[in-house]
Amino acid sequence: MLDFFCNRMDLFYNNPVVNWHEHVREIRPEVLDTVAADRLVQAAQKLGMYKLLVSRPISADRFCPPEDFRQANDIVAAAVARHPDVLRGMCFVNPGFQKEAIAEIRRCVHELHMVGVKLYHQYFIHDPVLFPLIEACIELDIPILMHAGKLCVDPLSQPHLSNGIHFAAAARRYPEAHFIMAHIGGGGDWSWSLKAIAPYRNIVADISGSVIDRPMIEQSVAALGADRLLFGTDGSISAGIGKLLGADIPENDKKTILAGENYRRFLERGEAR
Repeated sequence: MLDFFCNRMDLFYNNPVVNWHEHVREIRPEVLDTVAADRLVQAAQKLGMYKLLVSRPISADRFCPPEDFRQANDIVAAAVARHPDVLRGMCFVNPGFQKEAIAEIRRCVHELHMVGVKLYHQYFIHDPVLFPLIEACIELDIPILMHAGKLCVDPLSQPHLSNGIHFAAAARRYPEAHFIMAHIGGGGDWSWSLKAIAPYRNIVADISGSVIDRPMIEQSVAALGADRLLFGTDGSISAGIGKLLGADIPENDKKTILAGENYRRFLERGEAR
């Protein structure tokens, strides 16, 4: 099995690979875990990834005050400053604090040169509380990466988790917005969510997550097209690589997913420092 994958890693080494879903963390408030950040970058480079999009979301449902999400974004900025050639930042906010969240998005884009917004499950993506944030992202021309899933077991563990139906509602209201449905392999009924978002070209999905069901990548390409899929790992680097290498799809589709060409222009924002 090891030889099977090693013999196929040229796909990663010989193509521009963008990882759209990874995270950094702190060892204590306001202090980046530099060891973890360095290891993440080292692993990514050894595996052929030349850019990683990182964020520091806070998972506490609904309660995440502005001072906490500002601090989280400062951690991301510190990681990007440490590895400016590899890392790009995504700004995390809690939409419940609308005024502060929009101000933080602007700070992250204009001062910290972040390239998008990362939302967790404080609110559904089609909740009206998000409308001003989505409109700000449209104005700034940045994508929104949103934690997502269609839980079949214990859905109350994440009561405001956005699924494909919620993304579809947001995409209908804001056709000019750029939505990334996170980790199609994050758990639950991924096939259900694929069907829901398929008609909406302004929704793409990243393939991260620890779920490695055999037909997942194949059905994602069939439902959305490779140009609407982004490579991501979300803490499961080996699973992320393996599920793509082992997928029964054309080689050109794999290259398309790895490059994320339609979203490449957003990365250029991070070059201006």
